[in-house]
Amino acid sequence: MKTRSRLAGTTLRVLAVATALASTFALSACGNSDPLAAKGGCTSDSLIVGSANFPESETVANIYTEALRINGFKVDTKFNIGSREAYIPALHQCAISLIPEYTGNLLQYLDRDATATAAPEVTAALIKALPSDLAIATPAPGEDSDAVVVTRATATKWNLSTIGDLAAHSSEVRFGAPAEFAERPGGLPGLKKIYGLDISPGNFVPIADGGGPATVRALVDGQVTAADIFTTSPAIAQNDFVVLADPKHNFAAQNVVPLFNAAKKTDKAVAVLDAVSAKLTTAELISLNTAVSGQSKIEPKAAALAWITAQGLNSPIG
Repeated sequence: MKTRSRLAGTTLRVLAVATALASTFALSACGNSDPLAAKGGCTSDSLIVGSANFPESETVANIYTEALRINGFKVDTKFNIGSREAYIPALHQCAISLIPEYTGNLLQYLDRDATATAAPEVTAALIKALPSDLAIATPAPGEDSDAVVVTRATATKWNLSTIGDLAAHSSEVRFGAPAEFAERPGGLPGLKKIYGLDISPGNFVPIADGGGPATVRALVDGQVTAADIFTTSPAIAQNDFVVLADPKHNFAAQNVVPLFNAAKKTDKAVAVLDAVSAKLTTAELISLNTAVSGQSKIEPKAAALAWITAQGLNSPIG
């Protein structure tokens, strides 16, 4: 994990450019909530970029959209579609052409028996699991995955850098996470099996906001010692939390990846999105999420345009 100061600097640059651009560019429409209301058709000469119904997905989808437009593609959008149960059928039917996805979750969706967790193995398994009418480009280094997070004070006190370091303090750890974390393989059972982090039932604190504000507040206030928080949460940098490393890959890799209807995947589109993905690190995802979901509340399109400019992607690739 990068230091807070570097993350803050990146965030400030994104915010500064986004604020300037926000007055120039009209706000994008949220898109039709019904992904099948208007089918683009696999024979159309345009691309339709979709997004799921949460801010990070819409922001990355805006980045894809603007980068493709800069490189000469005709692009329409259909954002805030919903969950995979809605947008995967939309991809199959060419109602959308592509959408930002996450490697580990997509693999689990396609193959419930998948066991891969490390990024290379997840990507390899995903490629094998994809049906013939779906395809991916190169995954970004940035990922949005579960993580064991502690305060800076706790990390310093116990000299923590990895999840395994926390195991010696198992009896003292109150762990906050969604209720299902207590049972799922990558939750408490995995932490115990892989790292020896043994959280007793009495020390598990179920918090039903998916690593959101209630979980963050519980960690800040000392109600819990460690928590399951997603790696791209702005709260990590804002509160100077420490993400404990997961060297044995208890949590499956969740790298951001463009998912295409295979008929709409072209070498040129892949080249553009590969250039985007190469710069889309976890730190950059955190910065973008901070711009969109933090105090400034920058619109996803403005944040995307600012990021593209900051990364030097605002002119056609060679």
